[in-house]
Amino acid sequence: MEGRDAPRAARPAVTELRLSAFAGHRSAVHALGPVTVFAGPSGSGKSTTLRAYEALARLGAGDTLDEVFPDAADCVPERARPDAQGRRGFRIGCTVDGPEGPVHLDLAVQAEPRLRIVGERLTGRDGRTLLATALRDPGRNAVQAEWHTAGATPVTRAPLPDDLLGTALLPLRVAGKTRGQLEVLAAAEQVVVGLRSAFACDPRPELMRAPVAPGEGRLRRGCGNLAEVLHRTHTDCPRRHHRLAAVAGAGCTGPVTGLGVEELPEGTVRGVLERGGRPATPLGRLGDGELRYLALALTLLTGPGVLEMDRIAEVPDAMQSLTLLADGLDRGLDGRQLGELLRLVTDIAADGHIRVAGTVGERSAGEARRTPGVTVVDLGV
Repeated sequence: MEGRDAPRAARPAVTELRLSAFAGHRSAVHALGPVTVFAGPSGSGKSTTLRAYEALARLGAGDTLDEVFPDAADCVPERARPDAQGRRGFRIGCTVDGPEGPVHLDLAVQAEPRLRIVGERLTGRDGRTLLATALRDPGRNAVQAEWHTAGATPVTRAPLPDDLLGTALLPLRVAGKTRGQLEVLAAAEQVVVGLRSAFACDPRPELMRAPVAPGEGRLRRGCGNLAEVLHRTHTDCPRRHHRLAAVAGAGCTGPVTGLGVEELPEGTVRGVLERGGRPATPLGRLGDGELRYLALALTLLTGPGVLEMDRIAEVPDAMQSLTLLADGLDRGLDGRQLGELLRLVTDIAADGHIRVAGTVGERSAGEARRTPGVTVVDLGV
């Protein structure tokens, strides 16, 4: 139920993804749970589904449309025909649940002849349109926006840039004096917090083997600075580091008694698996699957403070939930590693602070279905 008496989520989170017309997707609506895995054969649209989520997250963080969609024409459905003015585009949207109830965001993007947002709609839990934009003058780099105000003036109208998410701009444009303005602000802020609290992780083993210089210790998307982050967690987060060492033992070959960091003469650091009386194994000698397993586990166990992401400093951590986006969650992992990782995922997600949306191939879908707490969305069936 989505009425005023429905229970409300404490932390904003994306609970539905809509691909009305995006790449190979038409009228696709996917509910997202705390742990959601998209499964299907190659070409079924798993990666493009996750790409749409990441695109919305980046727009929510303030990235421009051309930064998010450098190849926008590839996102247009193949069968989409241009109109009389040669325009083609795509449509995506999401629902962000939270203290304000479910709030819906929908975007219409023109990819050709020029990339721009031609329509945006923000809808509150009661179905009220809180923000609507439309392209009125194709010659201007702006759309006409209308947002709910209530009071003496029920609607406020103003131009907004056509290359930025209007919802993310509302906190700078709305005064917050009337009840309607406060409603709009609360809904917009919920959507922005829910979208921005995402980290796309794609561990690249070939980048993770060499020693690295110690720094601020924020894990990058490709996890090439894994040793640097381990150096930080070993010092600053001993409890989490100890748990990571235990998780490493479940996913790496041979006995593992600890996860250490060696400082090398040239001033760099490298991670090692401690073997309990045996010589330590540098992480650079591990297999691709072991490295990906360690990097994904580290992401789950550390949280946003140790990830290279745009943190929302003005919102308390207790009011945010990190969503890990992991395309190819099973890539390079054997069945044992995937099973251990999925169990870790569901365990971590149980307290509501971390959510996961990932993709797996057909061979791994069975393991995902057997793991309690994992929602599997089958594509291409």
